[in-house]
Amino acid sequence: MTTVGERLPELRRTITLPDMIAYAGATWDWHRLHYDPDYLAGRGLTRPVVDGQLFGALLAELVRGWAGPGATLTRLHLRFANLVFAGETVVATGEVIEVDGDTVILALKVTVADDGRVAVHPAGATVVFASAGVASADALAGREPAASRGVPSSANAAGVETAR
Repeated sequence: MTTVGERLPELRRTITLPDMIAYAGATWDWHRLHYDPDYLAGRGLTRPVVDGQLFGALLAELVRGWAGPGATLTRLHLRFANLVFAGETVVATGEVIEVDGDTVILALKVTVADDGRVAVHPAGATVVFASAGVASADALAGREPAASRGVPSSANAAGVETAR
């Protein structure tokens, strides 16, 4: 049973330049800030900057690893706080801040291991745990279950009553 205050196991990752190039290839984000030494030098930077969206992937990995396959990550939000550079190790952490039935709200954060610099904060996620490991259409749409909305059990996920 998940309870308020429960901490997720931390996820520690060193983000290397090859990781960043692979991520750029997967997302088609080839901004020179993430790999080009000449471009970086012209801006007073000595190392490539980690693509901020990589932190979204890292936080999703943290949450999915904790929640397991029987859960659905229905919402993820984050704000970048500081630059992170190639070769730095980051630590993603999370804590349960609300539990409402099968829905769990998490507070998340990413820090740089070497100096404690906050990379991502505030951040959070909503996870829905469904029975038998199958998420309902309501959960995927971020809605209350149909029954709690006063929708007859013969209605579909959109709340439209179907013929029997």
